[in-house]
Amino acid sequence: MQTADYPAGLGSIKSKYFNTHLGAKTLVFTLPSLVPGHIHVLRYRATVAVINAGFTLLTALVGFKYQLVECAAIAYGGAVSGLTALQVSGTQAGSAAVLFSYAQASLAQSTVLKTATAGTTILADGASFAPCDAGAAVTVAKTGGSAATATGVDIIVSYTIQPA
Repeated sequence: MQTADYPAGLGSIKSKYFNTHLGAKTLVFTLPSLVPGHIHVLRYRATVAVINAGFTLLTALVGFKYQLVECAAIAYGGAVSGLTALQVSGTQAGSAAVLFSYAQASLAQSTVLKTATAGTTILADGASFAPCDAGAAVTVAKTGGSAATATGVDIIVSYTIQPA
């Protein structure tokens, strides 16, 4: 390999195999790439301040809908106290739906809460795993008082996207 083909430092990548500029066209790669039908995994480390404010876990994609495959919650830096439940919500059939709910009593430090774990609630008849509405986000919020004690909660979501 010749060092002239692979220069070090900042700037665009230039080599005999890859060049960011092809005539008047520029190649743009966006990571992570979302491919319909493939399973994607996102880990979001939410501090208690972020949990108390609520946040968007998966932003709305125009022309696409999310379908959750699995969701897990892991408290870090202590057990979560203060709130009643941590909820992952989406929109199904035009209405807000709590897809996954994690009870405060089960949000102990380093405990992995998933679908079949005590303290985790999903929608009846597996509706938590049905596609959400097109163009709708997936959000995280808390019920009850403010989350405290723990540093935060890792939310790990596996999902697919589908064309609307």
